[in-house]
Amino acid sequence: MPPNDPENPKAWSRPYRWYITMLSAVLVLNATFASSAPEGIIPSIMQQFSFGQEVATLTIALFVAGYCVGPLVWGPLSEQIGRKPVFLISFLVYTGFQVGCALSPNTASILIFRFLGGTFAAAPLANSGAVMSDIWDADTRGKALALFTLAPFAGPTLGPTVSGFMAVAGVSWRWVFWLLTFFAGACLLATALTLPETYIPVLLVKRAQRLRKETGDDRYWAPLERNKMALGQRLKHVLGRPFIVLAREPMLIAITLYMSFIYGCIYLLFEAYPIVFTEGHHFNEGITGLTFLPIFIGGVLGVLSYLVFFNPRYERAMAAFKPHPVPPEYRMELCLWAAPMFAVSFFWFGWTSYPSVSYWAPLAAGIPLGTSIVFLFLGLFNYVIDAYLFVAASALSSMTVVRSLFGAGFPLFATQMYETLNPRWASTLLGCIAVVMAPIPFVLRAYGHHLRRNSKYSPTGHLPTKPPAKDEKAGAQAV
Repeated sequence: MPPNDPENPKAWSRPYRWYITMLSAVLVLNATFASSAPEGIIPSIMQQFSFGQEVATLTIALFVAGYCVGPLVWGPLSEQIGRKPVFLISFLVYTGFQVGCALSPNTASILIFRFLGGTFAAAPLANSGAVMSDIWDADTRGKALALFTLAPFAGPTLGPTVSGFMAVAGVSWRWVFWLLTFFAGACLLATALTLPETYIPVLLVKRAQRLRKETGDDRYWAPLERNKMALGQRLKHVLGRPFIVLAREPMLIAITLYMSFIYGCIYLLFEAYPIVFTEGHHFNEGITGLTFLPIFIGGVLGVLSYLVFFNPRYERAMAAFKPHPVPPEYRMELCLWAAPMFAVSFFWFGWTSYPSVSYWAPLAAGIPLGTSIVFLFLGLFNYVIDAYLFVAASALSSMTVVRSLFGAGFPLFATQMYETLNPRWASTLLGCIAVVMAPIPFVLRAYGHHLRRNSKYSPTGHLPTKPPAKDEKAGAQAV
């Protein structure tokens, strides 16, 4: 589809594309907010159903575990039937499962509905990033993803705050799930009425169908229509492709492991913060929920610093590399700062977590933690999209599955780890693992072009690694 074609999503008006970006971000915010929302009402649910702390943790862990199943279908399926049908189908069912949680009569039902809800809520996690690549060129996609990245990051940090104050106010725990139902229903309605299809191969299918109907000429066809597969082949393509791409791509494996560890640490903090602030500093559920806000504030500062400082440098690199696109390795500049910052944040949080130390000290550690997480997600997400282009949805799906395994698994051992090792040494252990993983962005920055050149799925291996001679000085200033 030509760049100036009015049906090309990249040619739509900028305000309309920004609206699509914001709506996609809200869909992700919905899913991630729901993942952590039960944190503030766990004592009420434990009292209602008479189960222990380990089972209570499953209300969060199983929802995140659903993210492992959903992207296996939603990402590749969107490359077959389009982005919008996947959003509509998944959110319709997801809304129903929120009703199921609100009406759950026993432990089994609420755990099952949480897992199934997470499975269908995973659709925006797998596809919203692909929507960004559908509607934005590389010059603006960085800005769009900067704002978009706040959504998967803000949801888990805001969930405990809302549910915590609902619990303190004496509201029934069921109203937390009714709130999630109304939020999901509003997103479903907005998607049905205002979200267009953005995947170009599907748009070409619709154009071919329209032309055949208008002209009666069956010679009009779209490439996706000719790519017919048997059911077995289609299942292999839909379910297996994300892992095939992951298994054959060393750089994708490294990025996935690093992002998975970061994601697991986010959900681990839902168990660690109550130990430090509720038990250590005697905060109630509502105030403990507020302790997550510094992480969100750090994320906002990360986005602002990206827009003010890093993105202009990338735009200068684009000017230097014209007419070629900028190599994906230039996205790693953010991560070179963030990787050490992420590790330091855990040492800071851990060794200021004594009850005798002011609670402002461990709270303040959340700001660089949030900033580093946003930087790492921005840099690594942009790298994957820039490197893999048309298979980005499958690459992001495999990343989401593995990342969600870590997000579901880390809370299950977090309480035991922080109680056995104490918050100081438990956080030190996480900081040491972060130090071990910190070289990954540096290696990708230096050698990523060699990995792309040998990749079976990255169409960007031929890109020049340095700007043309006439713009060499500008290119050097850009990085």
